[in-house]
Formats: sequence, C-alpha cells, structure tokens
Amino acid sequence: MDGILKKVRDIIEEPMAKMQIMVDAVLWEVEGKYNYLKIVLDREQALDIDTIVEATNIINPILDEYDLIEDEYILDISSKERG
Repeated sequence: MDGILKKVRDIIEEPMAKMQIMVDAVLWEVEGKYNYLKIVLDREQALDIDTIVEATNIINPILDEYDLIEDEYILDISSKERG
C-alpha cells in the first residue's frame, strides 16, 4: 500500500501546489469495516472549509481517473492540526 500512497501523493501534489497548498500526509487507515484514504493538507494561512471543499473537488476526480486503489474507501481530506 505504501507504493500506492506515494503515487497518490505524486499525482495530487502539483494541483495542490497551484492552490498554494502542501500535501502533508497521505494515509490508509482501517477503522472497523471501513477503509479511509486520508489526505492531510497544509499551507501558510489556515485552511478554511471552503478551501478544503475546493481541494476535494480537485482531488476526487484525479483519484477516479487514475483508479489506483481497488478496495472501496472513504476519502477524508482535512487540514493539518495546528498546535
């Protein structure tokens, strides 16, 4: 799965960079019977919900086009927590 996660990161980094967003992490997590593809985004200014929705609307079709993951999953895109 690590190789697939790296490919996911590679294909979304450029479109996110155009939005001045960094891809902080791409993770695969299994919680109960659900698989999650978790993508954590970051940028210098705080990411608001509208920007995360915009990023999701860009990332989701890219993932559909490349179809790298055979298993069903829930796409979870969030901003990096700030401490």
